[in-house]
Parts: sequence; structure tokens; C-alpha cells
Amino acid sequence: MCTFNLHTTRTHAVPGEGNADAKIMFIGEAPGFNEDQQGRPFVGAAGKFLTELIHSIGLRREDVYITNVVKDRPPGNRDPLPDEISACRNFLDRQIEIIKPKIIVTLGRYSMARYFTGSTISRIHGKPMRRDGVIYYPMYHPAAALHQGGLRKEIEQDMLRIPGLLEELNRAEAPLVPKEPPARQLGLF
Repeated sequence: MCTFNLHTTRTHAVPGEGNADAKIMFIGEAPGFNEDQQGRPFVGAAGKFLTELIHSIGLRREDVYITNVVKDRPPGNRDPLPDEISACRNFLDRQIEIIKPKIIVTLGRYSMARYFTGSTISRIHGKPMRRDGVIYYPMYHPAAALHQGGLRKEIEQDMLRIPGLLEELNRAEAPLVPKEPPARQLGLF
């Protein structure tokens, strides 16, 4: 696939899955054990929580696109290394280019660092940034709630803001409708 040397220890590549026309793309960090076994992103305990979060805003996994910054599991489930992230950058860029999401939700610090350089997740989670017609929305990784139960409520609250962000984008893109029919504006009635 795209990773530096991770392909030598993987069972399956995990490129991503979901709706190719999704308005929302979730970008995590790297596949874990369950993802490596199944070749699908976010299918372990953190994935179950992510699915619950997606359902909490009235969507299904099939409505969004889910991927990671690296596409193969790092050995021992360690954090992805800079060279590995760099090796997958073009692949992720191409996914974003094809899908053209309106909202990119970064899950965790490694995907967040791509768009929010020099920031920490604890300071900027839940604070959207708009650039070039896309909203970038940093959130804690769902696994953080499994390790630090106190973050669960924050993650749930951050997720509940996403429909409002999408609605705001849709309103901004809506064409202006004239108050009168065009024929009346021209004096034809």
C-alpha cells in the first residue's frame, strides 16, 4: 500500500471505507489489531464507540467516509512514525480529492497535526477551522474515551456539534432565491 515499511508486518491494508460522496470524512491515526485482521477501519472497541457517535447525529457509517493517516497497523499498535505518515500522505490526499468532503473530522493528535500544526488536542478539540470551503474539526480519538472515561462526555458533545456545522455550510452554499419570480422582475406581469 502506501506505508513506509508497515506492509511487511500487516495482515491486511486498511485504506478506508464508506460513502464515496460523503459530506463528512473521519480521519483516525492508524489501524489497530481488529482493523488489521478485517481490513476495515474502526471495527474494534474504538470503532464501536465511533459508530455510536455517528448514530447519535442521525447518520450511519455508510453515510460517511472513515480512514486513517496510515493504512497499515504499526507493530505492537505503536503510534505511527513521521516517515510512515509521510509515505501515506499522497494516498490520503487522493482520497480527500476524490470524496470532496465538506467536513473533515480529525480523530486524535496524528490526524489533527496535519491541519492544526503546533496545537494540542486538549486545547482545540471541538473548535472548527474553515479553510477553502472545508471545515476541519478536531476531536479526541474515540479510543481516548476507553482509556480515560472522563473524556467520553466531551467526545459526545463535540460530535453533537457536527450537524450544525454541516447545516451552516449548506446555508452558505445555498443559491440566493429572488423574492419575486423572474418574469415579474422583468415587468412581464
